Amino acid sequence: MGLHNLKPAEGSVKRSAKIIGRGQGSGKGGTATRGHKGAKSRSGYSKKVGFEGGQMPLQRRVPKFGFTNINRKEYAGVNLDVIQAYHEAGRFSDTITIGDLVAERLVSKNDLVKILGRGELKAKVNITAHKFTSTAKAAIEGVGGQAQTI
Repeated sequence: MGLHNLKPAEGSVKRSAKIIGRGQGSGKGGTATRGHKGAKSRSGYSKKVGFEGGQMPLQRRVPKFGFTNINRKEYAGVNLDVIQAYHEAGRFSDTITIGDLVAERLVSKNDLVKILGRGELKAKVNITAHKFTSTAKAAIEGVGGQAQTI
């Protein structure tokens, strides 16, 4: 090792592609690549989200329509074929509660649960949920199980 081959440790020196605003000698002085005048050349500039240069923004050009029901309840659906597959794999016992569905990550902790009728159920299971479709309830009771509403 000699003085002629000394260099800083790998990754210790960072240099951006252009160093601006450090005087005329740098070649990037004066306006510091910001152009002349206007809001964008000034410090503290930030444009509003959706600003289109004074043109009427898209979210104001498009008409409002429809209706949002503030009392709507969203249900997380679980189908019978999923319950059957989990039961065959030994992940569900003969009694299935919402806690079991949360533990298997089929629904979230605060979800309202609705059992849906897609697929075929062969196992005799007792299921507790917030709602059942008529086809799901018929399928559960058809194999000798129980559909209990909370």
